[in-house]
Amino acid sequence: MPNSHHRKATILFLLVAAVLLTLPAQAIIIKGKVTTPFGVPLGNARVQLIQGKRAIAFGVSQIDGTYEIRSTAVGQFVLITAAAPYTPNIGEHFYGARTAVITRNIVMQYLTIDPQLAKTFSRIPTPTQQVPAGVTLIPQSALTTQIGIGNDLRQSPGTNVVQTGQTGGPIALYIRGGGPDANKVLTDGMPSEDIGGRFDFSPVSTLYLTGPELYRGPNSALYGAGAEAGIVAFGTLRSASIRPTLNYTGDAGNFHTYRNEATLSGAFKRLDYLGAFSRFNTSNALPLDQYHSTNEVANIGYSILTNTTGRFTLRNTVAATGLPSSHDIYGVSSSGKQADQDLYSALTIENTFAGNWHNLARYGIARKREQVEQFTPTGQPVTTIINGTPQTTYFGNLITLRGANGYTATGQAAFILPSFDNVSNRDQFDYQTDYTFPYRIATLFSFHYENERGRLLDAANPQGQIIKRTNYLYTLQVQGDIKHRLFYSGGGSVEDNQLLGILGTPRLGLTYDAIRPGHKPFHGTNLHANIATGTQEPSLTAQLTSLFTLLQQTANSTFHIQPITAERSRTYDFSVDQNVLNQKLAIKAGYFRNQFNHQLEFIGPAGLEHYFNIPTTIATQIPPASLNSLAYHTQGFELEVQSQPLNHLFLHGGYTYLASIVQQSFSSDNVAPTINPNIPGIPIGALSPLVGSRPFQRPPNTGFFAAQFTSSRFSASIKGAFSSRSDDSTLQLNNDRNRGNTLLLPNRDLDFAYAKLDLNLVFAATNHFVFFTQLDNLLGQQRIGPIGYPGLPFTIRAGMKIKIFGD
Repeated sequence: MPNSHHRKATILFLLVAAVLLTLPAQAIIIKGKVTTPFGVPLGNARVQLIQGKRAIAFGVSQIDGTYEIRSTAVGQFVLITAAAPYTPNIGEHFYGARTAVITRNIVMQYLTIDPQLAKTFSRIPTPTQQVPAGVTLIPQSALTTQIGIGNDLRQSPGTNVVQTGQTGGPIALYIRGGGPDANKVLTDGMPSEDIGGRFDFSPVSTLYLTGPELYRGPNSALYGAGAEAGIVAFGTLRSASIRPTLNYTGDAGNFHTYRNEATLSGAFKRLDYLGAFSRFNTSNALPLDQYHSTNEVANIGYSILTNTTGRFTLRNTVAATGLPSSHDIYGVSSSGKQADQDLYSALTIENTFAGNWHNLARYGIARKREQVEQFTPTGQPVTTIINGTPQTTYFGNLITLRGANGYTATGQAAFILPSFDNVSNRDQFDYQTDYTFPYRIATLFSFHYENERGRLLDAANPQGQIIKRTNYLYTLQVQGDIKHRLFYSGGGSVEDNQLLGILGTPRLGLTYDAIRPGHKPFHGTNLHANIATGTQEPSLTAQLTSLFTLLQQTANSTFHIQPITAERSRTYDFSVDQNVLNQKLAIKAGYFRNQFNHQLEFIGPAGLEHYFNIPTTIATQIPPASLNSLAYHTQGFELEVQSQPLNHLFLHGGYTYLASIVQQSFSSDNVAPTINPNIPGIPIGALSPLVGSRPFQRPPNTGFFAAQFTSSRFSASIKGAFSSRSDDSTLQLNNDRNRGNTLLLPNRDLDFAYAKLDLNLVFAATNHFVFFTQLDNLLGQQRIGPIGYPGLPFTIRAGMKIKIFGD
């Protein structure tokens, strides 16, 4: 019996010991792999688990790059990884509970201040060294003192940013010669452009905006119609603090400029939250050009299960600006207003299973409305009798326009002041699943559904006709690497577009790590090649004014004219990345060639009889109509240089040469080019460029540079952007005082060249008080916008950021 009791006691003791020994298994486990930018496993990297300001646990990666950290703590965490000679890696915050097993793979980067994981290329975070196409990642730190994003969009090769007017004036982005409506714009993963592609970057606020990601080249293989020339992706920052934190930012400057901004953020158990509000006002430097905007931002996340999160984001902007019109052409400001109301919101559920199977489902909405309204007539009224009816036209002051090559035009221009109300609404659902097989082969399938509803109310559509489109997109992609040297990606999409029918778009990219980075001066050479296609759907205006539709309405016949179809593009892209001086200097050089076909242009009645055998009696009844009759190609060379000669100094610069030419056009200007009688013998494209000329607002030479110094308390950054002259039009066809063409100037080099220089200074007095100043256009150049639209002169803002409570 005693032996029996002894055996029972021994068994009980062993059971208790087993339970005690398994207690650590109730702790959170974080594991993953640490790799170089080329996917090579990195051993001996120190990975720390941070909660608040404390490092509560750490691990060291093994020779195969794997690491594992265990901790009994619960709550919000972040991983910080260090391994020479790489930049310390700070990951995203995440929630961890007891018994949770969380996978976090880490990609280390060489010394740089730029973020290095791109998402727009393949919808899977990929190191930029593996991406075969051109991608620019603007760091969030660059937006610290900015209000808008126009300055930072210029800090990329292959781009031309055109702002028509001063603060609040429309901002258009041209990527590698593509049109301003050829870019897919994503906000927290949702398409955000107007129906048909137009996107005004002016209302976009930097309020808790992540650093924008800019993809140069078509990528409709992943994003469908809209990604014809490039992609711009915006995101909303999430809370980075554990305890409730209140931040306030206030600044003021010349031209009656001021801004107030308040933010509340934090985390509670599984929940992280951020809410922000801002108000900005300025009077600008022209009469009747006041601008104001209010912005609301929210980002709320919840850890539903281990490796499964739900997130709600919202960005809302209400803005209004005066419309002085082309002040230099009229010599006086017009009295009008443009108002924008833009709301983007999304609910996302995301899960990662076993570290290699990722799923995402997202429902999002975009609600956009733009109104242009003219208040009172401006200028000198002149009344004439037309067909027995008196009509009053208002003219500007007597002015002299100066173009390139010594050409001038003197006269009074008639005010053309349209009013309209444009609505673009979109509901969309995204599903994405991607799985990484052994040998680093990743496959992705995605499905995108969108319901578009638009309305355009203007003089041509006084009833405000409503247009609806329902589109479906199916995407399949494969990417991977062979021995960490050859990286490949390929795929395509099939889109069922309600207006355009079935569209197919393939893409193929290769990157070869020819020479691995090392200590020798020129070790680190990557070769990239990319072939891709893009499509674009027409705008509401183009659909409503399609020549096919207008002929049906006017003559009940189409005269063999085809319905409006998709605009298409194709690109070939080759580049080389060369590291110099042991990662202290990086040079990127590339060549691209783009072909844009079936582009839409607006045509007049001239030539319809001859080319389409449309009777003159019918052709003269047709208002300006849209037709897929424009084609042009662009090619160019891009150069980008990054250097970090000192630990606290980072240099960045780039240059782009762009050669573009119109190959085909059926605008009235090409059928019968316009002539200014005061400049005889020179054909002019009043509404669109002539065949053999450059497309408008595509300068052949653009560039940028930036120098940033950063220390523990102080930082300074100086940025510059320059552009050569570009072709354009004064757009005053038949609208001088005598209803003639005397105010038209030759298109060649009509827009001025410019060099813009900006400076910002930031001083952190304490962890809770930061002082800053932003100085823009130090050279005082006002010829930054298109001809007739003076830009802002030198401006200065100064203010402070106050942090209350928080970590």
